[in-house]
Amino acid sequence: MKILEVQDLHSGYGEVRILWGVTLALQEAHLTALVGSNGSGKTTLLRTIMGQVRPEQGVVKFMGADVSAMPPYSKAAQGLILVPEGRQLFTDMSVAENLEMGATPARARSHLARNLERVYELFPRLKERRSQKAGTLSGGEQQMLAVARGVMAEPRVLMIDELSLGLSPALTLTLFKTLTRLKETGMTILLVEQNVQMALAISDYAYVLAQGRIDLEGPSRELIQNGQVRAAYLA
Repeated sequence: MKILEVQDLHSGYGEVRILWGVTLALQEAHLTALVGSNGSGKTTLLRTIMGQVRPEQGVVKFMGADVSAMPPYSKAAQGLILVPEGRQLFTDMSVAENLEMGATPARARSHLARNLERVYELFPRLKERRSQKAGTLSGGEQQMLAVARGVMAEPRVLMIDELSLGLSPALTLTLFKTLTRLKETGMTILLVEQNVQMALAISDYAYVLAQGRIDLEGPSRELIQNGQVRAAYLA
């Protein structure tokens, strides 16, 4: 079942057009990767899907309904959750308080204790630091907290922008393993990622975005063998 669909999406900032007719779809309970170089439009696409940027043309459908004009808070209430690039944590609040802030949707508030237990099991380091201010965490721990806060919202679709940005290889591997575990629980994930090899290794399906257009798409195991992809991103 297609839980999120983007059809012929054109978007940008003022007079600057970034996306030119992007079409993609997420299958429920699958991990889909969106890869591409810096400046290809990946973050703009996520922000447009979320409603932070209004599309100039095209349609965003979530669970079969047209949500193109819906504000971000309404999409979040329905279960479309974005973990933004740069984390955007409440740095003066504790780890536990940041996680509680993630449980904003009504259905998530009623399961707060259960979801806290879940994210602490996924990220034991956050449990150890639950009373610590978010701003004093390491970069890797802050990224863990950003993802965990997204999970606290009980997302139907979890979109993650640049998971590994600025992280060590060891922490990157830990976070990618966590995404695999989340996928195995049935969560639908859209991962935007510059580490193309890792993204293709854990995803089911992938799209390659170049200059605001989908350049290639297909099962990840096929794209990782594609000569064009290997030459551009895996050489």
